[in-house]
Amino acid sequence: MQFGIFSVGDIAPDPTTGHTQSEAERISNIARIAVRADEVGLDVFALGEHHNPPFVPSSPTTLLGYIAALTQQITLSTAVTLITTNDPVKIAEDYAMLQHVAGGRLDLMIGRGNTVPVYPWFGKDIREGVALALENYNLLHRLWREDVVDWEGRFRTPLQGFTSTPRPLDDVPPFVWHGSIRTPEIAEQAAFYGNGYFANNVLAPNLHFKPLVDFYRERFEHYGHGTKEQAIVGLGGQAFIAKRSQDAWTRFRPYFENYPLFRGSSLDDFVSRTPLSVGSPQEVIDKTLTFQEGFGDYQRQLFALDGLALPLDVALEQVELLGTEVVPVLRKEMAARRSADAAAAPTHADLVRSKYGDSEPRQPRPNPNRGDNLSGTSPYQDSDPATEARFPLSV
Repeated sequence: MQFGIFSVGDIAPDPTTGHTQSEAERISNIARIAVRADEVGLDVFALGEHHNPPFVPSSPTTLLGYIAALTQQITLSTAVTLITTNDPVKIAEDYAMLQHVAGGRLDLMIGRGNTVPVYPWFGKDIREGVALALENYNLLHRLWREDVVDWEGRFRTPLQGFTSTPRPLDDVPPFVWHGSIRTPEIAEQAAFYGNGYFANNVLAPNLHFKPLVDFYRERFEHYGHGTKEQAIVGLGGQAFIAKRSQDAWTRFRPYFENYPLFRGSSLDDFVSRTPLSVGSPQEVIDKTLTFQEGFGDYQRQLFALDGLALPLDVALEQVELLGTEVVPVLRKEMAARRSADAAAAPTHADLVRSKYGDSEPRQPRPNPNRGDNLSGTSPYQDSDPATEARFPLSV
């Protein structure tokens, strides 16, 4: 079981001081929060992707690459990478490079996002959102597993003889989670490939996403990747923690009730109806255990801790309490309740071992005189030498 945090990089005025972080402050603070998560032993730090104010993470790979250099153990991820408006070729290249930079401490969550105008900003039609997501991931899956790809689809120019570089680290692609809270087609695609399915268990009523999670589990088993209990599920969450329960409620209330998304909502009502946890470490532990009861055994739990205009010192305190007081107990309690058949959370080391056993993993070494030189055959020294070099047709 993996535990971690995710940030969407939002900015808003602090309702208690009036201070609004600059973009420079927020970017620096996100990195400091990720480093603290690593120091207190959390497993995952995930970063969203947005292209509009008041959010700053327009380039997750850039910031995650910087964080990779500052951290030692923590797995880096996205929450989410927009599979609809990003070119899958660029995703393949950027995240393979980040996987190398991070020494394998990387996986990827893909999704459609929740910002409607992003589609026309990037020349896409939101009415094609599901079709874009499905086709683009189908191509990404191949780009990370085939040295030479010929491909033609609806939404981008064809590829002839294309090799995505660098190849994934150890020739093992980053593990992919498909993030979705409303689309069975995405759950179906995740199950078809044996990938993970992530339901961002925030905002909606308790267990609202259970039908989609159950559907994914059934289809995972249908495609022969394992039993329903072995399907790879991740959940989101949101929490505010204090040593004393009343302190948590008192301190968090102005941030929640003055945040634009929640203005007019009652914190008490929201906590009672949704997965949001507010209170002492034990109260957060108890509520999180209800996720396991409701959704079944799962592999990854991420919490949003740094949003809603919380100042840096408060966000760092939240990470500290989560990592030192909440997660150690959750690890023990969830392990005790966990089925022996449940799958472990995927890691790069596990994926390498699954592919190669005790053998050394592949380390691709390019052949010369290919690409811009338009000559040569196979792109790598260990590729099939009979591979024909095929290049884009003249138009």
